[in-house]
Amino acid sequence: MPFTVTMPKLSPTMEEGVIAKWRKKEGEFTEAGEVLLEITTDKATVEHTALDEGFLRKILIPAGKEALINQPIAIFTAEMQESIEGYEPEGIKPAKKKVPPQAGVEVEQREEEVVAPMRQEMLFSPEPPLEHYVFEESEAMIASPLAKRLAKEKHLDISAVKGTGPGGRITSDDLTAALPKSVVSFGKKERPTLPPGTYEEIPLTPMRKAIGKRLQASKSTIPHFYVTQKIDASALVRFREELKRLNFAQITFNDMIIRAAALALRKHPAINTGFNSANQNLILFKTIDISVAVTIEGGLVTPIIRHADFKNLGEISTEMRKVAEKAHQGKLKEEEYRGGSFCVSNLGMFGISEFIAVINPPQSAILAVGGIQEEAIVREERVVPGKTLSLTLSCDHRVIDGTAAALFLKTLKEILENPIALSI
Repeated sequence: MPFTVTMPKLSPTMEEGVIAKWRKKEGEFTEAGEVLLEITTDKATVEHTALDEGFLRKILIPAGKEALINQPIAIFTAEMQESIEGYEPEGIKPAKKKVPPQAGVEVEQREEEVVAPMRQEMLFSPEPPLEHYVFEESEAMIASPLAKRLAKEKHLDISAVKGTGPGGRITSDDLTAALPKSVVSFGKKERPTLPPGTYEEIPLTPMRKAIGKRLQASKSTIPHFYVTQKIDASALVRFREELKRLNFAQITFNDMIIRAAALALRKHPAINTGFNSANQNLILFKTIDISVAVTIEGGLVTPIIRHADFKNLGEISTEMRKVAEKAHQGKLKEEEYRGGSFCVSNLGMFGISEFIAVINPPQSAILAVGGIQEEAIVREERVVPGKTLSLTLSCDHRVIDGTAAALFLKTLKEILENPIALSI
């Protein structure tokens, strides 16, 4: 008899998935445990195996399209000759609703089964492109054929020449005011072919949707406050140079930040906390598991360094490189990104001096790390060249008070300005 295959739930936060690729074609037999298709979730693209054997009779959701959890995606039969005519696939059926027409087009929109607690009510649409926009001809570029030919032969730039001919036309006599063409030129450039305001719309990937929902809810419901501390990074730079000399070149400043944050969290457990918005309870994490923001194609993920305070710099560095590589390959396992008690987000490698980050719930804090900057600093009452590093802690004020945040950053500053502590 026919049976239905529905969209599986492949991650705790997954609400829908995109069919990346069908590994089987309609009419083909599939063994139980054999890879049936690839699905892009909010975390990665993963292979999904068939739970039961049978013949793939009809693909309901083609590659490139999305489906909600438990929505039918294919019909199977135990025998190839079985009829599927009149068979009603099992699973949820997304409702359709009419939305007001826009730009003369009536659109049908799927009504989500799961609605984010906070959603943007106002709808904004971009203005249509200026199809009839006319590019005005610059007066300076209206020139007689003779003037154009002479300017080309003598390599003269006539873009800034004021024409004295009829209608402002540039004549050969006006070329005396032209300058030779050079590397720096204000000459006429090629005109664009697209009308101003031209755009295209691209559907959000499951990952971008998940990021948007999670962080919109974070900024909308969590009372953020921010504390910034600038540290003298001169000793930290010298420490890394010494590590390179000792053949530990793979250890990065980010590894040092993770290690320092873990040690500081051990001393300030009030920062290693979270908030359960379902029951309004404070979460006291018993272990220090640091989530690290990693940018990947299409979004970002936060692989976790578990028990970070028990790992030395070398162990943190090795583990960080492994999970970062798996993140870029879309091969992180659930236990490698689910959870975490504190988060580090580092944009220093991109030359950013400082920034503030959005808290990743249910955690109550996230550390934003800028790049090391060369600045004049005061040392022993003298202004000298130095290197600085800016750290900004975003905190959930329901859980953390300003004093606790300040004391945590003070400890973090002491550790990073005396990096020998990182090797203990």
